[in-house]
Amino acid sequence: MRIVRPTTLVFYASLAVILGGVVAFVGAQTTPRGGWLGLVPVLIVAWRGLRRPLRRWRMTRRALPASWRDWLTAHVPFYKRLGGEARRRFEQDVQFFVDEQTFEALDGIEVTDALRLGVAAGAALLLHGRPDWELPATRTILFYPDRFDEDYHDTDYASYDGMVHAQGPVILSAAAVEEDWAHPGSGHNVVLHELAHLFDFDQGGAEGTPSLMDPASAEAWRALVRREMRRVRLGTSLLRGYAATNAAEFFAVAVENFFDRPAVLHRRHPHLFNALVAFFNLDPRGG
Repeated sequence: MRIVRPTTLVFYASLAVILGGVVAFVGAQTTPRGGWLGLVPVLIVAWRGLRRPLRRWRMTRRALPASWRDWLTAHVPFYKRLGGEARRRFEQDVQFFVDEQTFEALDGIEVTDALRLGVAAGAALLLHGRPDWELPATRTILFYPDRFDEDYHDTDYASYDGMVHAQGPVILSAAAVEEDWAHPGSGHNVVLHELAHLFDFDQGGAEGTPSLMDPASAEAWRALVRREMRRVRLGTSLLRGYAATNAAEFFAVAVENFFDRPAVLHRRHPHLFNALVAFFNLDPRGG
């Protein structure tokens, strides 16, 4: 994630010029000093456009807390392999995410730094190879104590560790978040799974073809997904059976494995691995 993207500056500068010019012109027609009114929308737009960049800039002046660095080192193998500027950029992404997101919990669950970092680390992983990207949506992160059912209740039949829709919060089982980060290499990571879905929801429904994917690659990706889902159904895939539910779930499960056990995915599914390397602009085996 960038402190500010050039396209964002261009957008807000253009908006300020247009609105300011219109208000200044109208004001000049009504009163001798009315042209100065054009400064009002300019200042408003400038405040709106620079608020987050300035907040991020201030965040970069703060060192990552030592306890956060210890958690990342202990739970995120990719982070552990990073050094220099790459590590600092990963840490900044974690800081940005924790600062900008809203974290809430139900049933007396305490939103600890470990839970916040568990989600922020997932976001930093997904975005590390694409510094100009942001997650397609800002949402509340809502923690449940453990698994929940389709009605978001904790019942004997509860089977969901996480859920996200086109609108609404990212819902995560606190127990699953802690368990998945405590045992990297299992191919299960509910944070990566649910955040991966956000790339689908950017344009509405989830279809398994990320909205940020190069359109020229989309058809080849869909053909690859069909082949790989067939392997899942035949039981010859590294990916668990849930990946065969639909293309959207296939993408999310593939992302889990890509970041959580990349060497195994590369060995068993080289074409899928290479397609994800191209999408994320990152080989997670080497940092």
